[in-house]
Amino acid sequence: MPETNIENPIVVAMSGGVDSSVAAALMKKKASNVMGVTLKLYDEKKVKNSKTCCAGVDILDAKKIANTISIPHYVLDFQEIFQESVIDPFIKDYKEGRTPIPCINCNEKVKFYDLLEFTKKLKGSALVTGHYIKKMKVGNEWALYVPEDKDRDQSYFLFSIKKADLDFVEFPLGDFNKSQIRDFAKTMDLHVFDKADSQDICFIPDGDYKSFIKRNSEQMEAGEVVDTDNNVIGHHDGIYNFTIGQRRGIGVSQSRPVYVKEINKEKNRVVVASKDQIKSNGIRLDNTNYLTEKMPFKVKVRIRSS
Repeated sequence: MPETNIENPIVVAMSGGVDSSVAAALMKKKASNVMGVTLKLYDEKKVKNSKTCCAGVDILDAKKIANTISIPHYVLDFQEIFQESVIDPFIKDYKEGRTPIPCINCNEKVKFYDLLEFTKKLKGSALVTGHYIKKMKVGNEWALYVPEDKDRDQSYFLFSIKKADLDFVEFPLGDFNKSQIRDFAKTMDLHVFDKADSQDICFIPDGDYKSFIKRNSEQMEAGEVVDTDNNVIGHHDGIYNFTIGQRRGIGVSQSRPVYVKEINKEKNRVVVASKDQIKSNGIRLDNTNYLTEKMPFKVKVRIRSS
């Protein structure tokens, strides 16, 4: 726990990118008790891709921004937490036939709730992030809405925020679009105004998740690829190589294109089917979180980030 003489600090999560940098600068204009915190999540020596986040250069960028806007800055070593909350579940999910989105776990657990707990231990007054999402009051209760820049909507990544925590968090970018944020950064002399957005899985240097899982797992069991009638039409080297809806790289030759319809962990089988056979009229949800007492009659569900 870093020592700080700031009473009830406003803690800004600073990734070193333009969004969190502008969020910090905007909060600094409103209050004097602002401090920046950057998380060290993994060994940056293993990462050479410039489009990842939370690497060594990002920590240096965040520190430079903090100096520019005159706020104290701290680096927290969350490598062990990141391994347990993000990397290990990522590997486990693929080995069990699921397709995880590690950024969900990272935003939910590491960048949000672990940082929220840190902020509360500091007796902080708020946690601020650079996510594109709106927090608005409806009646006497806070609710979350898509941001002004709908192309940047990050409500998907923050689905698990509990109602009780909405009083404690702030999202200053919700009313702006990305081009405005970059303009703000340039006007405020923030050197990251034209820094590229992070896009890749940050802990996989070359984006090759299959090789990453293979390097970090015991030998995977080979199995069968079957059609919907259970006819064996090929073999695979491990179910982690597949995701539902996949077409390329299945390793079987058929008269017409086939897609992955099902991944059966128990039988170590991959079921493939033609395009007209893979459609589904239902979906099962788990780990749901509701910010309202009454569900509306109609809901719109997002099942992927973009």
